[in-house]
Amino acid sequence: MHRRTFLQAAAAAPVAAMPATAAAQYQSRTRGLPKLTIKQVYPIVTSPGGRYQWVFVKVVTSEPGLYGIGSASNVHQALTVAAAIEKHLAPFWIGRDVDRIDDIWYATTYRSYRRSDTVLNNALSGLDMALWDIKGKRAGMPVYDLLGGKVRDAVPCYGHADGKSMDEVADNVKAFLDRGYRHVRAQIGGYGGGGMIAPGQGTRPKGGYAGSAFEEEVYVEAIPKLMEHLRVRLGKDVKLIHDVHEHLSPTMAVELARRMEPYRMFYVEDILPPEMIQWFRNIRQVTTTPLAMGEIFTNPQEWLPCITERIIDYVRCRISTVGGITPARKIANLCETFGVRTAWQEGGDNDPVNFAAACHIDLASTAFGIQEDNRWPDMIHELLPGTPKLPDGFAYVNEAPGLGIDIKEEEARKFPLTPPSGKEDGFTVRAIDGSLVRP
Repeated sequence: MHRRTFLQAAAAAPVAAMPATAAAQYQSRTRGLPKLTIKQVYPIVTSPGGRYQWVFVKVVTSEPGLYGIGSASNVHQALTVAAAIEKHLAPFWIGRDVDRIDDIWYATTYRSYRRSDTVLNNALSGLDMALWDIKGKRAGMPVYDLLGGKVRDAVPCYGHADGKSMDEVADNVKAFLDRGYRHVRAQIGGYGGGGMIAPGQGTRPKGGYAGSAFEEEVYVEAIPKLMEHLRVRLGKDVKLIHDVHEHLSPTMAVELARRMEPYRMFYVEDILPPEMIQWFRNIRQVTTTPLAMGEIFTNPQEWLPCITERIIDYVRCRISTVGGITPARKIANLCETFGVRTAWQEGGDNDPVNFAAACHIDLASTAFGIQEDNRWPDMIHELLPGTPKLPDGFAYVNEAPGLGIDIKEEEARKFPLTPPSGKEDGFTVRAIDGSLVRP
């Protein structure tokens, strides 16, 4: 057989015929092929349905028809991230070898000089995911196979139950259980709910803030009562989660964790702001309530002590906020070593590409704990073919090579980003005296 014919046959061979390891499979498929470089990089910004602020990165390679898609979404700084990619970073990336993912990641970080910036991390994430997508497509393998292969059949997820009353919350938790979920996050009245003083009520400064106000003492009394109600109504089998959203002072965080212990929480999320992570040591000394933290972490010096000192049980970083698959898989490996588990953050503003990336890591990681779910309307599944589905409490990725997800670019551009309103929102909660509560 001629050498060229042999290489073409090897590249087209099914995965089952390749060597056992992902690295060997990739080398076998790509041996003899020309060097693959980045030919073009650009952001795709879109707000489908007017409710999202999404930024995707498309990386076009020197091989005709071969490209990758990544998520650089940041609902609070979408336009800034898009400009950073287009104006500053794309010229630095063009011409580089697409196989050298780690090298490109660190070169971009060091060139930017000031590390772990939120916008830089988002932009890096978009590039990084796209490069892993390309590597998987070129190898003919899903990304989870490049990461070592499946260690589970699908990705268990938790649902989000809320309500205006404890009975309504219980009904909504049960609805998730009836659909096959085993893990459910329970809130009452949204973030801060159970601790809010109604507009105009309470003793306030004259002529001052009159809106809904957060009171941490009220919250710390109300939330354990909600969990007690759920246990009475639903029993011990449901795995309960609650998100504090960093609204408490350190001493009250310790008190809440202590009071939640009888209700056997799966975990309590973001009980402290990232600036106060040293207080997790105090919480660990007085209670066994499992704790999760990290959805707004951007710097390794935030998650490193939490994991290596074992002062949290679940790390909650968002893949597109820490810089993509490359740093996230390293976080997962660190968690495995220290007995901490992953619970990658999603949230309603997140996009299907980021979710798919998280699921690929989940499928290949023994440090997996649980995955926050996310659901999108039918129009999103049309716009982004291959969007993971969650029919029964488990997420199922598209088994196609790479991340298994694509974007109809021309359709996406029909939905321009909505300019920011400039108003305060749910991340600017205020106390009764008008001061901001730390998120």
